[in-house]
Amino acid sequence: MNKTEEANDERHYVLIVIAVIIGIFGLYYRFAAPDDTWHVSFYNWVANLCFIFGIGLALKAVFAILK
Repeated sequence: MNKTEEANDERHYVLIVIAVIIGIFGLYYRFAAPDDTWHVSFYNWVANLCFIFGIGLALKAVFAILK
């Protein structure tokens, strides 16, 4: 398999789509927090972890394409 075929491999783009979905979930989950202060902190942690995980997956896929 040459580099062009490997860069155009479907699994990279599926991983990007999954990463975007996880990142958007993390972004919108932040606004689902109730007004209680403990829950706001918990929701923010979960939202941040999902957002960072999505960013990490997207970067992994992009660097795999560029490789």
